[in-house]
Amino acid sequence: MECQRHLFDIPMDIAYLDCAFMGPLMGKVMAAGREGLSRKAQPWHLTGDDFFVDETRLRALMGRLMNARAEDFALIPSVSYGMAVAAKNLSVPPGSEILMLDRQFPSNVYIWRDKARANNAAIKTITRKDGQSWTEMVLAAIGPQTSLLALPHVHWIDGGVLDLVAIGQKARVHGAALVLDLTQSLGALAFDATAVDADFAVVANYKWLLGPYSTGFLHVAARHHKGTPLEQCWQSREGAANFAGLTDYHDQMAKGAARFDMGERSNFALLPAAIAAIAQILDWGVENITAQTRQYTAHLADLAVGYGLRAESEPIRAPHYLSLRLPSDAPENLQQRLRAHNVFVSRRGDRLRVTPHVWVNKADIERFGAALKASL
Repeated sequence: MECQRHLFDIPMDIAYLDCAFMGPLMGKVMAAGREGLSRKAQPWHLTGDDFFVDETRLRALMGRLMNARAEDFALIPSVSYGMAVAAKNLSVPPGSEILMLDRQFPSNVYIWRDKARANNAAIKTITRKDGQSWTEMVLAAIGPQTSLLALPHVHWIDGGVLDLVAIGQKARVHGAALVLDLTQSLGALAFDATAVDADFAVVANYKWLLGPYSTGFLHVAARHHKGTPLEQCWQSREGAANFAGLTDYHDQMAKGAARFDMGERSNFALLPAAIAAIAQILDWGVENITAQTRQYTAHLADLAVGYGLRAESEPIRAPHYLSLRLPSDAPENLQQRLRAHNVFVSRRGDRLRVTPHVWVNKADIERFGAALKASL
């Protein structure tokens, strides 16, 4: 791939290396959102069909992105919403264990702590040391006592990547459910829903999918399609497109995962923007994005190691994700110092998280190196 900076509103003197914090919106995504929002300015042009067209396109795009069926996706506003749906529809027997990673993102923690307390189950937190992979530690922890694994694909702090196919296979041997947060991977790292066979997989759009905030997806395995939703959205009933018959109340839910959709899913501004973003990612090809970001993180790691930071290598870390361990004498305000040089990254504890995407160019990488040298 060539650098795609021309599609973004990123000035040439800005080195934005923080996609794991927030992915910027492309110009075409902004335009799609504005056009969609403008429909609400003159609502007499809207018809009942407008409540269903965009969500149908989105489910189809997500099916292509994750090697899944369109009917396996629900539209949700956040990871926490999707995790709440999963928790509502999975059982955790008393005395069993829920497995999760040390310092996992809170949206995939609190709901399971509540679930464990309510069912007299235990939370088992998995840790790892430098040089160990999350995959080997998770596989070693799965056993007859495991009822559920709540995991990311890529750890949001250290960038460690998990082999979800292998983990899913062992989980099923022990009858354990698998619930995933794909927010720090989907769009930059391939994910095959059929091969992994998770029970529920959640993703927020605003990071690597380069979409708008407050939009996301819940992939639901077919075995859970008869489950219980969090709310009674009118569009989640069969026949909802027939506005004249909406008060012919009935209990028949929409087919597939649509029963789990959030209320007011037909957001006329956000859904067109999400469509434009995911369509562009599919046009680039996730494999191409992975290859390009792998080159970026390799160059960035080489520069950082030269200034005393430590970087893990693949396959322990994800190719698009660089989490640099800082030296003990690194200044507390290192992130702010780098910002003063127009270099934007995140600091998470003792790590500097550097996460480039397709807009990065050679000048950005050089600016990072120079700013790091000046700031340490």
